[in-house]
Amino acid sequence: MTRVVHPIEQESFRRLRSRLDTSGFQPLTRAVVERVIHSAADLEYATDLVCDEPSLRAAHAALHAGAPVVADVEMVAAGITRRETVCRLRDARSGPGLTRSAHAVRLAHEQVGPGAIWVIGCAPTALEELLVLDAAPALVIGLPVGFVGAAESKAALRASGLPAVSNVSEKGGSAVAAAALNALLYHPHIKENA
Repeated sequence: MTRVVHPIEQESFRRLRSRLDTSGFQPLTRAVVERVIHSAADLEYATDLVCDEPSLRAAHAALHAGAPVVADVEMVAAGITRRETVCRLRDARSGPGLTRSAHAVRLAHEQVGPGAIWVIGCAPTALEELLVLDAAPALVIGLPVGFVGAAESKAALRASGLPAVSNVSEKGGSAVAAAALNALLYHPHIKENA
């Protein structure tokens, strides 16, 4: 089913591109950068986001082949369109040294196993927990927001060597994390040799 783009969204992207030249980005990186900027109306994401085109290509293929999508919180899950997600926060409990978000990641990992796409936009502790699991993700969209642990957890994600989308600053959040995933969902299939 072809996605119908509303005229307001078309105009928003036209204005974004009139203020920021994104033509130098590779195709999937450009799609992620533009959709994240669109979701936050924040042009600084063009230099704050850290994307790797080969990782995005592999994740795009996995996503379109049916890889499970896991969200850390329901706000992220609600922002992901055209795809069912796994979010185990309602089932999670906190305990000594374990936040509800971290426990939810454990529960989701038990449910989906390797090869999932993880979308973390709220809790740095969810991202930290994912990094200690043997999750073998297709991609981690690690964009938690906040002054405590957010930048550090994203730096740890980048240092882990896992295929990832992250950003350097403390910015992030549910809307931008969902937008990054939606960029991959909306992008047309790519020829292998393109």
